[in-house]
Amino acid sequence: MLLMPLISATLEVVLERLLYQDRAMSAARERLKGKVLRFELAEWETPVILVFGERQVDVLNAWDDAADCTVRTRLATLPALRERQRLTQLIKQGFLDVDGDLQCLQQFAALLDMAEFDGAELLAPWLGDIAAESVSRTVARRLTSTLRLLRTGQGRVTQAITDEWRLAPSALEQAWFCGEVDEITRAGEDLAARLEKWEASR
Repeated sequence: MLLMPLISATLEVVLERLLYQDRAMSAARERLKGKVLRFELAEWETPVILVFGERQVDVLNAWDDAADCTVRTRLATLPALRERQRLTQLIKQGFLDVDGDLQCLQQFAALLDMAEFDGAELLAPWLGDIAAESVSRTVARRLTSTLRLLRTGQGRVTQAITDEWRLAPSALEQAWFCGEVDEITRAGEDLAARLEKWEASR
């Protein structure tokens, strides 16, 4: 994937701003120091590997040694990692496949949970304060409306499936219908045989 180096570099900048600027988070960062967390995403062939240092996190796409924790998931599941209390539920439901030290993932989730995400602040160094604030608000509005549409669409699909399920015949009704069809088929065959006899006798 040609964009991976750019994605990794951007992610590194974002994670450093989120996780390494606030001194209040130093104790939580200390628990991750020296740990390697590997993400294998279904949509990407190349893994995303986070190597946590004392003052920074390195985002790599290759790592020779074994990772402390490997997480296999989808892009859509990543935002849920900020809710560390949901990790066990996500694993049980099959949204996360975790190999290695689960505590490493839990500590990363705890760090994300502590971080205050401000899109405008992250964009300000590149766009300037005013433009960053404008872009951040626009993205937030679009994201909110998209999520609303998805929820509405999901509700409609669920309702349609429920309605179809109600209309679907039960096993007993299907058996009765098949019996009726067989009976009509036999009656048709008998009628055809009688007509043939009648034609032959004329």
